[in-house]
Amino acid sequence: MKEQVREAYGEKPLSPRRDPLHELISTILSQRTNWRDEDAAYQELRTLGDWDAIIAAPTEQVAHAIRRSNYPESKAPRIQQTLVAIRDSPGGYNLDFLKDLPVKDALKWLTDLPGVGVKTASLVLLFNYARPVFPVDTHVHRVTTRVGAIPKMGEQAAHKALLKLLPPDPPFLYELHINLLTHGQRVCSWHHPKCGVCVLRARCDAFAVFGGKVPSWKG
Repeated sequence: MKEQVREAYGEKPLSPRRDPLHELISTILSQRTNWRDEDAAYQELRTLGDWDAIIAAPTEQVAHAIRRSNYPESKAPRIQQTLVAIRDSPGGYNLDFLKDLPVKDALKWLTDLPGVGVKTASLVLLFNYARPVFPVDTHVHRVTTRVGAIPKMGEQAAHKALLKLLPPDPPFLYELHINLLTHGQRVCSWHHPKCGVCVLRARCDAFAVFGGKVPSWKG
């Protein structure tokens, strides 16, 4: 599967795209939100000031700042609570201690934060610290389930199931994540997937059953 999506979308070297706390907060904002609105919400959030200023701001003001992200009323208090927990941790706003923790402990520390699930935690650990974890977002989940790499299960369970199938090699995991995400966005979409141009259709269970009429994804 990796070779087919690499041929379609190219090699993706593993290198941090933004600092760890930016990655963390932006990933919280990205939930059920496209990347343009996620970025717009993050940029306006930062107009409120530094992290201390965001913590101190009225929650309604934070929600207004991130209004381009879906569900701002629920994300705003979680972001503030997460920032408080990070500020009050031994490293403060510096998350670099995560690169030295055992992976299991690093995942637990992050997922204990308000509003941080295993996908968000895995993204931070893989993207910023090259830890051997595999983030499963809605696109990766949909593609890997349709092709039959894993049986149908929730996203949280899919993290563990897929990681058992994949080598513990961060560059490999990063490239596969990015290319499967792209494939899910461009080809293996929620509705009316473009099976005719899919580079994975020869090994896809859904295509074998439904041909070019794979039904809409139900999650």
